[in-house]
Amino acid sequence: MGVYVSEPFVNKEGDSYSGMAIDIWHDIATRMNLASQYVEYPNYGELVKAVSEGKVEAAVTNLTITESRAEIIDFTHPWFDAGLRIMIHTQAGSGWDDLINRLDDAGHLATYAWILFILIGATVVLTIFDRRFDEGFPKRWREGLAESFYHVVSIATSGKTSRKNLFGWVGRVWQTFWMVFGIAIIAYVTSSVTSVMTVAHIDNSISSLSDLQGKSVGVRAGSVAEQFLKSRSIATVPFDHLPEAVGALVNDEIAAIVGDGPVLDYYAHQHADQPIDLVGNVFSPDKYGFAFPRQSELVKPASVAIISAHENEEIPKLKAKYFGPEN
Repeated sequence: MGVYVSEPFVNKEGDSYSGMAIDIWHDIATRMNLASQYVEYPNYGELVKAVSEGKVEAAVTNLTITESRAEIIDFTHPWFDAGLRIMIHTQAGSGWDDLINRLDDAGHLATYAWILFILIGATVVLTIFDRRFDEGFPKRWREGLAESFYHVVSIATSGKTSRKNLFGWVGRVWQTFWMVFGIAIIAYVTSSVTSVMTVAHIDNSISSLSDLQGKSVGVRAGSVAEQFLKSRSIATVPFDHLPEAVGALVNDEIAAIVGDGPVLDYYAHQHADQPIDLVGNVFSPDKYGFAFPRQSELVKPASVAIISAHENEEIPKLKAKYFGPEN
């Protein structure tokens, strides 16, 4: 039997497999007197291909029933109702690296460099000036530059300084000009950072399917989510397993993950310490079933066993076991 690890439907620990799909299949196999030996496949696409080519007798995982798959393999009666959901990074774009990169892209870092150059230039000029006209000014260059730099930055950031006025009204006019320049600097820096952070928030704000246009979205390779997004011209980045996709998500390599709602929800609850969350409602509802090669004699008895498990409340009990009671 072919399997694809997709917690909590198929879990792997060492060389053994467990999970909801494994439990249901074990019940089916017991009813049909089948012995199961599992062969793991790296993604949905490889598993479906193996079933269609008769390399394995069945696909045991949360495999979505679709028209394209039903053309090459046979499905059992559905045993789980699901659909797609969106997972996001709750701290996307909030790091210093992202802020610096956005400021650079907007050209603000170059302006900041010019402002710093002006401040340093003003410090040197003021130091030379005061060394000549102010008898109380420090004689050593190191102390003098530090004193001047303090006064320049103080006026530029607060409009205040303890530096004495040596030239009457002319000095006052110069100080007023420098204070206006300082106010302009503070206003520019504040507004540029605020605007960049606002744009970053808008760019990283994802709450529904429509917000994914123009973004790179992580999916599991060969999954229904990958086919669904491609049909809507949304750029996808395939991963074999969900943890790999989540790693890319929290590193801001992708904007979001779209996948099976139950799988994403289970992962988020099991990894509550990670900055991830699910947003929006379930979309593209679908159903899971086990798959067999075309014309397999196992399809009907397996379907009957699944229907029996539904009627006997065995599947609802397993769902509660792995996902908790429904609210």
